[in-house]
Amino acid sequence: MEWKKEIKVLFWIAVVFVAAFFMPLENDRFREAVMAMLDLTKWYAQEHVILCLIPAFFIAGVISVFVSQGAVMKYFGAKAKKWLAYSVASVSGTILAVCSCTILPLFSSIHKRGAGLGPAIAFLYSGPAINILAIILTARILGFEMGVARIVGAVVFAIVIGSAMSLIYRKEERAKKEEQINFPDMPEKRPVWQTASHFFILVLILVFANWGKPDEGVTTGGWYFIWANKWYITAVLSVLLSFSLIYILKINWLHVTLAIIATAVSAFLSNSPMVPMIVGMAALSVITLIDKREPENREWTLASWDFTKQIMPLLAIGVLIAGFLLGSTHDDTAMAGIIPNEWIATLVGGNSLFSNFFASIVGAFMYFATLTEVPILQGLIAAGMGKGPALALLLAGPSLSLPNMLVIRGVIGTQKTLVYVVLVVVMATISGLIYGIL
Repeated sequence: MEWKKEIKVLFWIAVVFVAAFFMPLENDRFREAVMAMLDLTKWYAQEHVILCLIPAFFIAGVISVFVSQGAVMKYFGAKAKKWLAYSVASVSGTILAVCSCTILPLFSSIHKRGAGLGPAIAFLYSGPAINILAIILTARILGFEMGVARIVGAVVFAIVIGSAMSLIYRKEERAKKEEQINFPDMPEKRPVWQTASHFFILVLILVFANWGKPDEGVTTGGWYFIWANKWYITAVLSVLLSFSLIYILKINWLHVTLAIIATAVSAFLSNSPMVPMIVGMAALSVITLIDKREPENREWTLASWDFTKQIMPLLAIGVLIAGFLLGSTHDDTAMAGIIPNEWIATLVGGNSLFSNFFASIVGAFMYFATLTEVPILQGLIAAGMGKGPALALLLAGPSLSLPNMLVIRGVIGTQKTLVYVVLVVVMATISGLIYGIL
């Protein structure tokens, strides 16, 4: 009814007014929490959106447009062999090396293409959790045992949580399987190896553009070599992408050449690698949108844009809330949120049921960019955090975050999102307890 709508509007106006009227600007904790919120948002925009999210949107667009629905259903669909679907999904993160937010467009894409709920959830969890770079860093900084426990826990989690979701919603999955049984096998437009090549070139650009800086003082070894040369490697991969655009997607070679020139000029004129990344992705968008040879090329960019519109606003809201509540911790910056860090450090000491449960909850809601969870945990362990709660946070944290939850809710609904979060928190708590005892 009309009056109910008006009362709802009045209610929210009143909420905003009361919040503004009683805003405790004189309180130091509140001011620092606001600054932490803005600091995290600024850092996220500068370091994560251009290098992580936008490439991920293009990768999701590849899955959505170039990977046939039949191919997705063959490996992830309701009628796919369970051992194959869960095996592929549970180790996907070793290739992707993404965080809890970057995995979202990829998860959304395979879910829309007909992937079963169980394998899709396993993929959603494993993508950030089994990030090979984070596993190596964990073993180096927090100890070999913690690194092994993290990788074993992540693979087991992905399979168990995906299987549990599939079992809980078995009626829906059964109905989906019946629909997919009669789905005709559509011939691929191009050889699978061509689509796979194009996909993995984009994935490798994402991985190397975000290669983490080694520990302070480390100037040798493979990790340092890749980090020191990551933009040269990314440039080589960009050249391979250009060949892929011409020979696989059949885009006009002149348009691709102009895009290469624009990107190269921006790289020479700018000191920041962000600029050629922005120019390159903008040029890629333009040449695919104006391409008249293959309609799929235009659909690729439009699909990527659809993922951007769906996911970015929710991520922005989530990052703001996470920064305000839990603070901003990245690089050498540490700004407390409205919840004091001392409380968290005190509550996760020892190896009690509560400390593991609390570590899982904090990990589930806090936002961790790729690799940042390890130095954060290093500080918490130094402050008295138990090893069990540390593993619990490692298993719950990278795969979940408040921004991540908001987007997942938009893809699979509120109920399934709550069930997924509860499964992750409960399993992380149990794993932390067992690891702490051992």
